[in-house]
Amino acid sequence: MTYATIKVEVRDGVAKITLNRPDKLNAFSDEMHEELRAIMPVLKGDDVRAILITGEGRAFGAGADLSPDALGGDGGFDAGETLEKNYNPLIVFIRTIDKPVIAAVNGIAAGASMSLALACDIVLAAESATFLQAFCHIGLVPDAGSTFFLPRLAGSGKAMGLAMLGDKVPAAEAEKMGLIWKTYPDEELMPAAEALASRMAAGPTKGYGLIKQAMNASLDNDLQAQLDLERDYQQIAGRTEDFVEGVSAFLGKRKANFKGR
Repeated sequence: MTYATIKVEVRDGVAKITLNRPDKLNAFSDEMHEELRAIMPVLKGDDVRAILITGEGRAFGAGADLSPDALGGDGGFDAGETLEKNYNPLIVFIRTIDKPVIAAVNGIAAGASMSLALACDIVLAAESATFLQAFCHIGLVPDAGSTFFLPRLAGSGKAMGLAMLGDKVPAAEAEKMGLIWKTYPDEELMPAAEALASRMAAGPTKGYGLIKQAMNASLDNDLQAQLDLERDYQQIAGRTEDFVEGVSAFLGKRKANFKGR
């Protein structure tokens, strides 16, 4: 599969997506959004069991492309319409697809690119990577899910500071704040991310999907509703082939061969 603004490789159950506009620090363009939408059916297919997202070159992503050409240059740019058409469907897709999505943040993740990273299920980052809520510097509101994710990951106090001050956050600090899972020396990031994606692709992906749905629902449910949901999802998980295989492997003291069924 060949695209102009992204690279896509599917191998051994892992779909690796590389944002590929390095000359623009992988800033989002309409074309990039179109290409990301185009690959969504592939990502939903049975050949894909885990998804890995990273950036080409020295950035994960610089957010939206703010060049005059990208904005239209005629004063008719509608940021809300752009969110509705491009960013919001992408974030919803990542949060709702029943497969694990891993972000490997290899450099700066600013604006909507930081939102994209935070939307992923597990976020790894290079030690040199930074995170930036850049919106306030141009008079905008954090978008693409940042006002949703930040308070839940870092707490309201940190979230407000990140959004209103727009200071760069080094990867190590982002890890301490709970924004990301783990940092790695730069040269170890991609090997670690690819190994994790392979590990998860070989795991009980049906169960991963249910975990993802349950975690998402917990943000709005009260305790009783969440207990009821856990009961229902556990009932589904307990009827999967993966559960039977997992128990059999545990009792047989061998490695499980999960199929995602």
